[in-house]
Amino acid sequence: MNEPAADGRSPSGLLGMLGNLLPARFRSDIPVVPVVRLSGTIGAVTPLRPGLSLAGVAKLLDRAFSTRNAKAVALAINSPGGSPVQSRLIYLRIRALAAEKKLPVYAFVEDVAASGGYMIACAADEIYCDPSSIVGSIGVVGGTFGFTELIKKIGVERRLYTAGEHKAQLDPFLPEDPDDVARIKALQREIHALFISLVKDSRGARLKGEESKLFSGEYWAGATSVALGLSDAIGDLRSVVRARYGDKVRTPVIAPPTGLLSNLMRKSSGAGTEVALDGVAALPEQLISALEARAVWAKYGF
Repeated sequence: MNEPAADGRSPSGLLGMLGNLLPARFRSDIPVVPVVRLSGTIGAVTPLRPGLSLAGVAKLLDRAFSTRNAKAVALAINSPGGSPVQSRLIYLRIRALAAEKKLPVYAFVEDVAASGGYMIACAADEIYCDPSSIVGSIGVVGGTFGFTELIKKIGVERRLYTAGEHKAQLDPFLPEDPDDVARIKALQREIHALFISLVKDSRGARLKGEESKLFSGEYWAGATSVALGLSDAIGDLRSVVRARYGDKVRTPVIAPPTGLLSNLMRKSSGAGTEVALDGVAALPEQLISALEARAVWAKYGF
């Protein structure tokens, strides 16, 4: 039993007063919902194409789910999609951490959560979006160009040597082969089926409407995505989190380290010069990657 202090206040009361003087980040009575931003195209990442991969976000996710006093984890998503493999790997890591730490996950769509971006959003227990957000695009796409007539006009002869009957399939400098097209379409159907299964497992009975529409590759604005069950409600991160956990809730953004020390660590052992030289040599490829990424965003009007 606590004895009252000389001034009539109990020791526990004094501790409470002292606790109120601590910065919010050190107080155990203030709920925390760490925020992980998942922005950009998904897949190969270059200096001119900042994007998402499991390697790039794994530590951020670990930090978010290990945050002291965390009541949930929020995902701020803004991605038009990209690699189905990296999308699924990020999805699986989020679900594994949510189960391990027993924390709910909320996804908040900003401009776009389409294709692989929507796949990642499905890792959340609830998905929120803006009325103008673009949501959906549950499908698989691939494309190339055909240059056979061009190289004829400029007098270029294609010389290609392979071991393996189908090693050069879909080569843009060779005439299109119907068998190659059939094979790539079969591959796309297989990946599409995996995507559909993931969405069904994640959204369950919340999905509404015909499957032929939901999984056609079409995408919708936020309010329609809610009506179709692809999202749960219209809402922004700050409002939803404060409504659930109170006005004092903290929402720290979990971001990669920045500053002089982290830059020096990345350039230690003379690696900085080598990386810089490699970057210059790869500049044309990086420029093309950046243009490709821009084309993906443009598909959704951004």
